Amino acid sequence: MKTFVLLHGAWHGGWCWARTADVLRARGHRVTTPTQTGLGERRHLLTEAVTLTTFGEDLRLHLDYEDLRDVVLVGHSFAGSALSYVAERSAARIARLVYLDATLVFGGEAPFDSNPPDVVALRRQMAKDFSGGLSLPPPPAAAFGVADAADAAWLERMMTPHPLRTFETRLEISGPPGAGLPARYIVCREPVYGPLSTARERARALGWPMPEIATGHDAMVTAPAALADMLEAE
Repeated sequence: MKTFVLLHGAWHGGWCWARTADVLRARGHRVTTPTQTGLGERRHLLTEAVTLTTFGEDLRLHLDYEDLRDVVLVGHSFAGSALSYVAERSAARIARLVYLDATLVFGGEAPFDSNPPDVVALRRQMAKDFSGGLSLPPPPAAAFGVADAADAAWLERMMTPHPLRTFETRLEISGPPGAGLPARYIVCREPVYGPLSTARERARALGWPMPEIATGHDAMVTAPAALADMLEAE
């Protein structure tokens, strides 16, 4: 039996892992799916005080208070930064890291730093128009490679606005992502998620194994059994 902690990306919450978590639990594994501050069932906690460090501390404290050890720590998309934050601070609790089609931010960088200036400007304007600059509205499910109408409707009903400051604040780590722990980077390739081109280049430069899964960016929704197979094999 393994212990998996599955961390969601932007606009999502722990709810998005339900299908994959069910498969892993049916196979006898322990699985937790925390939700980060300001999102999902914690949407009522969204304020300007929510930063990238908040997300890192959410995950660190989850590992501590659940007293989780020998963890396979999986981070999807925006959760890549929280994985790197916790890898430096809670390495003794972690067996390996899995960056699932995830962002790769280096110490001292903000997530926005790897985006083109026009994209950053557009997102800031969207946040201003949507919420006075507090949060970004959820994109359509199609942006994450979700084509099934029922799945898309479910995602669009469940997704919540994402705190803008988590894109603007810097990642507080002193070394490279992963802190030297065993790490893999899973690429969702059908279709490839365009905004992660820099992250994929960085994962290659770090020399991490980069297995691929034949589904879109939200693999935990569109290919839960195949994803569970890959995670179980880690």
